[in-house]
Amino acid sequence: MKQYLDLLKKIMDEGTDRPDRTGVGSRAIFGQTMRFKMSDGFPAVTTKKLAFEVVKAELLWFLSGSSDNKELQKLGCHIWDGNANADYWKSKAKFEGDLGRVYGVQWRSWKSPYTDVPIDQLTNVINQLKKNPNDRRMIISAWNPAELDMMALPPCHLLFHFFCVDKKLSLLMYQRSCDTFLGVPFNIASYSLLLHMVAQVTGLEAHEFVHVLGDTHIYLNHFEQVKEQLKREPYPLPKLWLNPEIKNVLDFKMEDIKLIDYKYHPTIKAPMAV
Repeated sequence: MKQYLDLLKKIMDEGTDRPDRTGVGSRAIFGQTMRFKMSDGFPAVTTKKLAFEVVKAELLWFLSGSSDNKELQKLGCHIWDGNANADYWKSKAKFEGDLGRVYGVQWRSWKSPYTDVPIDQLTNVINQLKKNPNDRRMIISAWNPAELDMMALPPCHLLFHFFCVDKKLSLLMYQRSCDTFLGVPFNIASYSLLLHMVAQVTGLEAHEFVHVLGDTHIYLNHFEQVKEQLKREPYPLPKLWLNPEIKNVLDFKMEDIKLIDYKYHPTIKAPMAV
């Protein structure tokens, strides 16, 4: 994960301090790329503890197509509570816990203006990977301009694209807004996990996760935490175990996903900007 630590240092050294939507302010650079080969190990940050159980829970919730924060809470994940309870969103929510047309809803039931049948982007892409892995259109988007105001939070990681060569599957994700200290390690792990899961159910080998970052920032109130993290030496990367019996990506449960030999430095706490 040296490239992630290098990115933190680059932002601190070269970034520009700017006001932002949250009122906290951030130091930012624009347009960065990181590449993680799965053969090197699973890219879980080791210079602080990654909340991998939370990563799993949120991804499984996305895959289910749910907009209900209560369903996410049942998996032990509370990272969307602040958005669900935000003053700007409460009047729009259709029920208690509703987060609107967020990630999983777009992945699984994108609304077409021409038909009443929702578009299941995820299922379509997985089917195409099985039939024609050379297809260049294996893209899933969460950025739906017509429904941005119907979401508790417009998508930060908004588009991902699969690419296959010689039965090796890679995944590129574009993220428009990147909370580099708190969010980015989570995003790296989430999409690397998704890559492994999709590779398993399509009979392919998980190869590389490519992370393209737009507005790449560190919040001003995370500076001390970043300085602490940059003092730490990374440990070897862990390995990922998936239940080999799972053949449908929608069948994965929490217990079917584990990190093996994950060694990490202590947690570094920081406030999340909402």
